[in-house]
Amino acid sequence: MNGWIILDKPSGITSAHAVTKVKRLLKPKKIGHAGTLDPLASGILPLALGEATKTVSYMMDASKAYEFTVTWGEERDTDDREGKPVKTSDKRPTQEAIVAILPQFAGNILQTPPSFSAIKVEGKRAYDMAREGEVVELKSRNIIVNSLEISDYHTDATSFICDCGKGTYIRSLARDMGRVLGCFGYISRLRRTRVGKFNETHAISLEILEKMVHKGDLGFLREVESALDDILAIDVTDDQATRLQRGQNVVLPLNADSSTMIARCNGKLIVICECKDGQLRPTRVFNL
Repeated sequence: MNGWIILDKPSGITSAHAVTKVKRLLKPKKIGHAGTLDPLASGILPLALGEATKTVSYMMDASKAYEFTVTWGEERDTDDREGKPVKTSDKRPTQEAIVAILPQFAGNILQTPPSFSAIKVEGKRAYDMAREGEVVELKSRNIIVNSLEISDYHTDATSFICDCGKGTYIRSLARDMGRVLGCFGYISRLRRTRVGKFNETHAISLEILEKMVHKGDLGFLREVESALDDILAIDVTDDQATRLQRGQNVVLPLNADSSTMIARCNGKLIVICECKDGQLRPTRVFNL
């Protein structure tokens, strides 16, 4: 079983738990996911099965979109509703005040990840250290926020939509907006609506997935190369396909140089390769 499942993860379970449920249901030889969602969060969790696991890195690098709500007046140690309050304020921001600060959180910005995150510090997960009471100091990192805007304003809680690059922590956005506004804030609702080309129209719930599997319907499974739609595809001959699958270079009259491509033969994905000096150099070989 090779391909992608675009799971609509429910709130209240970890990404690992969701993967385990699917693994027990389908029993694939390999399974992985592209981009962890917090237990609080719901939404798009792309799962790679079999040969699709070789394309996970391309999905990890894809842009993502979120809908989220920030509750004002408190900062919590986890930066979401599951944490303990560490700072409070009676101040509440006006809509005009929020709009005025949004440009500070758009474009290429520096962001400090939450202390409760899966980032490793000297071999240990930050969230494990934080739960043990250790002070976790994580380094700021460059991220890209393509757009951030208000979708619904209320005095005590405001909802946003955000389009961003990899490595962006929405919990950190909420925390930092609250600090700039002087009222503090934490995530009270979070939903991922898109990962790369995959959005809610492609998603399937665990309940529906289970029903389809029991009926023998695999209509939920998307092709391995569906995660590679943005990469240039070329067709190769049977002989060239054999060479590429053996890890050998193939000379082709291409103008591209140092470009990532996918090679197909008779409509079947063969390899992901780099084109350099007029040669295709395989970097990922598929057995489909």
